[in-house]
Amino acid sequence: MPRALQKYLALDDFEATARRRIPKFLYGYISGGAETDAAMRDNRKAFDEYGFVPRVLNDVSGRNQTTTLFGKSYASPFGIPPMGSSALSAYRGDIVLTQAAKSENVPMILSASSLITLEDVRAANQAAWYQAYLAGLPERIEPLVDRVAAAGYDTFVVTADVPVPPNRENNIRNGFQVPLAITPRVFWDTVTHPHWLFGTWARTLINHGMPHFENMDAQRGPPVLAKNLMRNIGARDQLAWKHVELIRKRWKGKLVVKGLVSPADAKIARESGVDGLMLSNHGGRQLDYTMSGLRTLPEIATEAKGMTIMVDGGIRRGTDVIKALALGAHFVWIGRPFLYAAIAGGEAGVQRAIALLKAEIDRDLALLGIRKLSEITPDLVRKF
Repeated sequence: MPRALQKYLALDDFEATARRRIPKFLYGYISGGAETDAAMRDNRKAFDEYGFVPRVLNDVSGRNQTTTLFGKSYASPFGIPPMGSSALSAYRGDIVLTQAAKSENVPMILSASSLITLEDVRAANQAAWYQAYLAGLPERIEPLVDRVAAAGYDTFVVTADVPVPPNRENNIRNGFQVPLAITPRVFWDTVTHPHWLFGTWARTLINHGMPHFENMDAQRGPPVLAKNLMRNIGARDQLAWKHVELIRKRWKGKLVVKGLVSPADAKIARESGVDGLMLSNHGGRQLDYTMSGLRTLPEIATEAKGMTIMVDGGIRRGTDVIKALALGAHFVWIGRPFLYAAIAGGEAGVQRAIALLKAEIDRDLALLGIRKLSEITPDLVRKF
């Protein structure tokens, strides 16, 4: 491990370095939520409301945290979820994230709003998943599904909670907008962050040209500075369950719906042929005051009946991972900290972050008096 990474002892430690290195408008975009940030705060609050009831004097040698997800074995019960424009924050961010995930044997999901082609990401990691932001238009959905299948992906994730753009006032205050605009304020923000200006932005332009949104449709999308970007991502408010059923008929691999917290929606998903759910309030970035997926997880777990149930939002420690598993999740996803790690240390930084979380889970299993994930049961946690 590089000596520079030894100072990072927990996932939260990477954020301070990332905040220093990237412009304020980008940091605000990554770190902020919608309106008052109440939904984002609830993601942490929900975990903080649970404590452990550990067992003692059990033989906890030979611990094992491997897990199986959709028939594949992974080293740990967590993965890297889709994060848009990662390559704008860290040089070749999606490649960095997917290669680190591959080396550490955890799954990674590529975002539709990524700036590196889904084909290139799949070439770097044959186990990567693809996540879509879809307009409710079959003539755009079907060619995209076919493109993803042709690239060899076996898991397709439909994000369900983005019918309209959210009200992220922090973006306006920090100078971030879609499409990106080089205002005098943004110009000053970039030139005062030379690590990002030369190490990410200029390096990308020199080596790969102007970044484009590569994976929103079957064809290449507009550049990040394009004025027609909003028109390109329109019609999402027409997306409905009938379109999920359309994808189910066309897509031969695993189908996951991300961005729901309602048990009623979980039932509809199951009836629509969905293989898995990602309970999520989008990191608190869509509808403010949407409760954490952890809060409805126990109800949805009882509604699963064969579906794989996953959750994201606010997970920062091994103890958080175990709480989610105890409440009914099969797997969890952790976003912002891994992107901060990519900004702070590239692929090695993400590997360090994954290793830290693996070590926490291993230690926590021992302290709980258990040796493997299948021994995690609801009676290990209580609400304070």
